[in-house]
Amino acid sequence: MKEVNGQWIVNGIDRNDEGCLHSVEELTELIEKIGFLPFFECNIPGMSVEEHTDPSCWWCGEAKKDPWEWRAMIAREGKIAYGKFFGKKAGFISKKWFPYFANYRRDGYDFDSLWDDGKASLRQKKIMDVFDDDTRLFSYELKEKAGFGKGGEKNFEGVVADLQMHTYLCMRDFRKRVNKQGTEYGWDVAIYAKPEELFGYGHVSKAYKESPEESYKRIFSQVKKHFKDAGDKDIKKLLG
Repeated sequence: MKEVNGQWIVNGIDRNDEGCLHSVEELTELIEKIGFLPFFECNIPGMSVEEHTDPSCWWCGEAKKDPWEWRAMIAREGKIAYGKFFGKKAGFISKKWFPYFANYRRDGYDFDSLWDDGKASLRQKKIMDVFDDDTRLFSYELKEKAGFGKGGEKNFEGVVADLQMHTYLCMRDFRKRVNKQGTEYGWDVAIYAKPEELFGYGHVSKAYKESPEESYKRIFSQVKKHFKDAGDKDIKKLLG
């Protein structure tokens, strides 16, 4: 997707194309088949939700047809992780493949161990300290609780994106704010949680028994399996 004269242009395909996705169920099936999938076009041709959808369906106001709504449905369902997992840009990782991403991206560290070894920033710690394994928070709630409000820490969005890239956080849902009268208003807001809230600690840490390098090779080979023309440098860039 790119911006042209102030408008966002989606690089999709014709709705009658054999590879076009027409429902959230079809998208879910594709994610499970590949194991992980960026949301928007990336440096590997064909490896995105965007490139498998009809551009006219985006932001069309019909949830059953709109890929923008599908991301929220999948995040909410809780069977697939959604977050800024690819170059700090959004994408999906299946339950089966998440342990390998966690092992590779975390380099074998749970966050507390990362902090103890001096490899995490204070801003990251302030955010992660807000979470238990069952915590879910609107982004504005997290920002306030972690001390990133007015006069507090800076670069909230950047720190949260970095924590998602390292698989310590994911987006669990998208919902509107609710006023004192119980009425929803405004745009949908991301709700964050730890992947452990989604899949359980036992599953997230399942691949810790192998080296991060082994997990990376698994993921790399899976990209090659489904996108045979992908260059090694492009895969490395995508995976981080």
